[in-house]
Amino acid sequence: MLNKRMKKIGSGILLAGLTLTTLAACGNASETNNSAADASGTDEGASGEVVEIDIFQFKVEFKDQFEALAKQYEAENENVKINIETVGGGSDYGAALKSKFSSGNEPDIYNIGGPEDVTMWVDNLTDLSDTEAANQALEGTLTGATKDGKVLGLPYNIEGYGVVYNKAIFEEAGIDATTIKTLTDLEEAAKTLDSKKEELGLDAPFALAAKELWITGLHSGNAFLNAEFDNDVMKAFDSKTVEFKYGEQFQKYIDISNKYSVQPANSLDYSQQIEQLFSNGKVAMTQQGNWVYPTIASVNPELAENIGLLPIPIDGVTEGTIPVGVPMYWGVNPNGSEAEVQASKDFLDYLYTTEEGKRIVLEDFKFVPAYKGYDTEKISDPLSKDVYTYYTEGNTTGWVFMGYPAGWGEQTLGAEIQKYVAGEATWAEVEDVAKTKWAEERE
Repeated sequence: MLNKRMKKIGSGILLAGLTLTTLAACGNASETNNSAADASGTDEGASGEVVEIDIFQFKVEFKDQFEALAKQYEAENENVKINIETVGGGSDYGAALKSKFSSGNEPDIYNIGGPEDVTMWVDNLTDLSDTEAANQALEGTLTGATKDGKVLGLPYNIEGYGVVYNKAIFEEAGIDATTIKTLTDLEEAAKTLDSKKEELGLDAPFALAAKELWITGLHSGNAFLNAEFDNDVMKAFDSKTVEFKYGEQFQKYIDISNKYSVQPANSLDYSQQIEQLFSNGKVAMTQQGNWVYPTIASVNPELAENIGLLPIPIDGVTEGTIPVGVPMYWGVNPNGSEAEVQASKDFLDYLYTTEEGKRIVLEDFKFVPAYKGYDTEKISDPLSKDVYTYYTEGNTTGWVFMGYPAGWGEQTLGAEIQKYVAGEATWAEVEDVAKTKWAEERE
């Protein structure tokens, strides 16, 4: 292990302002899986010698399933040992990854966001254009991780988010979720739930987890900025300014979410939002995506089978839609040995392009695949089914937040929304600060 790490220290990386964010993760977690395989040989990949792959990833929700896959892969490939470390949720994955590289303890496979991350990490990303996974990726899913014609990241999956809602509570309240297309519709549903919250056993209609800056600054913000940038992440990445063209509707959405939320919203984190409140039927709605299904199912399996996704719309512009995109990409570190790089590519190809890998992606990971050749009839959970339905029916908008300036979505927009929710700033001040910071970052 020491020799392997020392070879990687030579890259001399120390990147500042990393933009990687936890886009879809729960809880506070930092877990390492050191497999039972014994790395008794060197890592050069000669016959009979063990090649180690160190994976550093952010998605807490499928940590256990991913570690099980790694053990299965080791059993089928005796010369490969896989070590997995997962850091997500309230933990700062980006800062942790930066620390890994600066200390020389570099992973072989790690996660990058979109074009901002690709630009930062370009010298530490292997061209994956020759992988079968890149060849099988769905149209458009490689765009955010492609630079100068090179595929520098492979998509995790396709994810979508909106307002997750409890179908049983909606039915009991007499609300037809299929009629909710606009912000006005969403507000009327919240009012109805609020008027009946005692008989429905609700603490409040909504849970706005404003403590999580990625929820408001990245996801909420994206829902109202995607139209400004024509649903084009590269247009956002190249833009010198942000206008908040639909800022009035953005404010309305935050007002609805906060007014009808469990309070104080700025104290609500992911665990309280999903595990304590939504999964226990204490709120009927909360902004999240299909990635939360495993967490809900682990708390309340019965409730988990009776949930769905409502739109986060711009009235008159993107009514009846949800944002859908690639949450993160797998990058392969070129600073390891040739054997480590090849083993990393082989592992990712196994995951996304073999029959067993495809089964695991669909049935164990509960992913909506970003690759061809999958039996999408096997998408099993209700949130992923909703995402796939929105996607196939063309009722989606894009993810442009990966094109925001580094840190702007959370540390500027999300932080300013916290001030607004607390009554410490006006909405005009939120926009002014966010516009100024964007322009400064793009100078």
